[in-house]
Amino acid sequence: MTPPDASDSRWSDLDRPPLNATALRRALLRPDALWTSLDVVTATGSTNSDLAAKADGLDEGAVLVAEEQTAGRGRLDRRWSAPARSGLFFSVLLKPGASVPVERWGWLPLLTGVAVAKGLERAAGVDTALKWPNDLLLTVAGEERKAGGILAERAGADGVVVGIGLNVTLRADELPVPGAGSLALADAVSTDRDTLLRAVLRSLEQWYGTWRAAAGDPAASGLQEAYAAACATLGRTVRAELPGGQSVRGEAVAVDGDGRLVLATEEGVQRPVAAGDIVHLRPDAP
Repeated sequence: MTPPDASDSRWSDLDRPPLNATALRRALLRPDALWTSLDVVTATGSTNSDLAAKADGLDEGAVLVAEEQTAGRGRLDRRWSAPARSGLFFSVLLKPGASVPVERWGWLPLLTGVAVAKGLERAAGVDTALKWPNDLLLTVAGEERKAGGILAERAGADGVVVGIGLNVTLRADELPVPGAGSLALADAVSTDRDTLLRAVLRSLEQWYGTWRAAAGDPAASGLQEAYAAACATLGRTVRAELPGGQSVRGEAVAVDGDGRLVLATEEGVQRPVAAGDIVHLRPDAP
């Protein structure tokens, strides 16, 4: 029998029990549900990469969860890592199909952000703000901290894999960078990962269904309004670090119908930004 304190035991950290895959499937996989399969693996490099590799052979609604990711990726191929069972690291396969024009698929990471924020509000009792385009922010000791991120990638002939990484029980001495946070550090009322995952996936199913029924129209589905309400970037002075080494500074005034961040620049021009890193600046920053 494996000793309970063995380093490779899935019960080696009793504060971080493993996910209950059987109970999750029972709760989420229904005949009329979006979610069609759910697998939990002990460790993998990247759930996005694994799911994307199988996308053409899977039905829409496949969910892959890892207790630990060893090569998780964020935007711009940045690495995402955390101790085993300290967070939620999972990817979902979506296939919007012909009912949603491809040019509207870019809303999927923003939709996921809204869904995660709403799910955590219900299940964890925390306000989750969104930093455009795909960061999840929590307030820790009065300070805004990044606690998670979203990465959407085309997969197979007609799919999009959306990956979510969320710090749940990370302690202060485990944070990868000083500006990081976790649900535990934000005083969440629950850090039960089974409960949190169910809430997030149910919220994502609801928002995705509404958006798809509206043919991906962000205004008609209520998505554009909901994203703007949750977006901590709007109304702030920011610096957009653009592909190619350029940057632009201005006030973030809107998220337009294409999901782009609109900046009112210092030259008095409104400039939409489709991709790039956004840095929230202090009002007195040069």
